[in-house]
Amino acid sequence: MSERYIGLMSGTSMDGIDAVLVTLDGETLRVEEALCHPWPEATARELHALCTPGDNEIDRMGVADNHVAQVFAAATLALLAKAGLEPKDIRAIGSHGQTVRHRPQLGFTLQIGNAALLAALTGIDVIADFRTLDMALGGQGAPLVPAFHQAIFAKPHALRVVLNLGGIANISVLSGQADGGSGSGVYGFDTGPANTLLDGWYRRHQPDGGSYDACGQWAASGQLVPELLAKLLAHPYFAAPAPKSTGREMFTLEWLDHELAGTAYAPVDVQRTLQALSCHSIARQLPAVDETQTRPELFVCGGGAHNGPLLGELAALLPRWHIASTAELGLAPDWVEGAAFAWLAMCFVHRKPGNLPAVTGASRPAVLGALYPA
Repeated sequence: MSERYIGLMSGTSMDGIDAVLVTLDGETLRVEEALCHPWPEATARELHALCTPGDNEIDRMGVADNHVAQVFAAATLALLAKAGLEPKDIRAIGSHGQTVRHRPQLGFTLQIGNAALLAALTGIDVIADFRTLDMALGGQGAPLVPAFHQAIFAKPHALRVVLNLGGIANISVLSGQADGGSGSGVYGFDTGPANTLLDGWYRRHQPDGGSYDACGQWAASGQLVPELLAKLLAHPYFAAPAPKSTGREMFTLEWLDHELAGTAYAPVDVQRTLQALSCHSIARQLPAVDETQTRPELFVCGGGAHNGPLLGELAALLPRWHIASTAELGLAPDWVEGAAFAWLAMCFVHRKPGNLPAVTGASRPAVLGALYPA
């Protein structure tokens, strides 16, 4: 029996809210409609500020919690209007919320976006708080999308990797092994920064040029600084074993400023080197392949899928790999994560585990999320 779900996702880059309407029939997924809803400028500024420890955080977070829900509700209602549907046509919303802290080493993660208010404003049941049970079971609470990638993108007897280029890059390694649906042939983790440092450095040095380096044009005009790249790649996170997850709390402009202390590199050359940091850190953490293996496939999603220079550099580092957008698999790269949270809402409704312990490190599979009825 087919059901409609809406997935709502805003990542660490905060470049908009992805609202994705899908029809799910078992593991068959079809995107009916999708849109990217902009953040009000004042709300985005406050969310960026909340991601860094500061004054009066509890009160500020409480207000922002409601603001996020209101903007998520506006995105939902705009999506319904675009699709010509009513709230009653939707089984549930899967809301990721907005991450303002991810501290797996301390055992907690925090996504805001008052799910009860979102349910009241939309008239649709909301499933939210997907990460905390996995963490309660000893997991990282992230990444959660590999289970979705396995369900939708895996190919028997083929090595496929799905690479999400958001603020943070994460990979899902889909071995194509027969595993009885347990996910034992799958692993994944956050590789490190994709766009978070690129976006932050761009905003600092190109304040009138928008919130990010569109299509990587500014980075492409710079020169690589090899000694800086080597210094940045020495960050211990890159060599840490999986399971692991990270966030913008670790790869901050303050960390970058510390690594740049005493240097006088041109800002555009730093930007070019930050692009290389993303590419090299990803390439180094992909599975090793040799000439005897069938050509492995790397499918890219997220905002970074539109950054031609970044993808070109990644391809140069991975000549053995077939690299393409997830559009080649039938799902546009901008809508993969939103669709994943719609799928996770379906898993909650039908009491199916949404995590993969091999990915997150949790002690067991679990039904993720909490229900906020309309």
